[in-house]
Amino acid sequence: MRIDVVTLFPDFIRDSAGLGVVGRAQERALLTVHGWNPRDHATGNYRRVDDRPFGGGPGMVMLAEPLEACLAAVRAADPAPAPVLLMSPQGRRLTQAKVRDLAALPRLILLCGRYEGLDERFVARHVDEELSIGDYVLSGGELAAAVVIDAVGRLQDGALNHAESARQDSFEDGLLDCPHYTRSGACGTEGVPPVLLSGDHAAIARWRRKQSLGRTWQRRPDLLARMALTKADRALLAAWIAGDRD
Repeated sequence: MRIDVVTLFPDFIRDSAGLGVVGRAQERALLTVHGWNPRDHATGNYRRVDDRPFGGGPGMVMLAEPLEACLAAVRAADPAPAPVLLMSPQGRRLTQAKVRDLAALPRLILLCGRYEGLDERFVARHVDEELSIGDYVLSGGELAAAVVIDAVGRLQDGALNHAESARQDSFEDGLLDCPHYTRSGACGTEGVPPVLLSGDHAAIARWRRKQSLGRTWQRRPDLLARMALTKADRALLAAWIAGDRD
């Protein structure tokens, strides 16, 4: 998969995408991430990428011309089709389901705004979709783009050392993840639910499902409201709510 990012700070994108799972995905040639600076495509002695807004008011607005020239260079770099996604608090909220859809594409183009945003005429002509990572405002779209790159990159086949890890993540089946425990020289098995030490894989799976259902009911009931639970799930959740947490 190829991800191109239009940003005034391509070094940030390069450095953040070089770490952890996403960095490993690039090393394994599963993913490539490219930063493009619209300032490189600006004209004039000052290579301006912004100007004052029509109608007055505070702040500056990113100019359409350098953005359009930069986007043309991005498209020319690879013939693969790619949706143009603008990182924006006004966009559709990013979800794990959306991440899975994006991860299946051959290529993405992410736009990172700065200042008061992008000239709306550029947005209308070139942006296919706006994406938000939450109801708050950042100084620019780079952090949001880094979130998208990480979420999408880790779903590339072979990016994770254990493919099952992605399938067990929170939100993959609409629920929050269950609690996890590991071996500790200091604590031993103190506080670890006995079922996890039993070796009974069916009982462990049942316990984990009950914990996921219970945690979601307790912490994110809005997720449960959108799900159609099976009869077995309803029984597990009812037991958890009644106090049977084992």
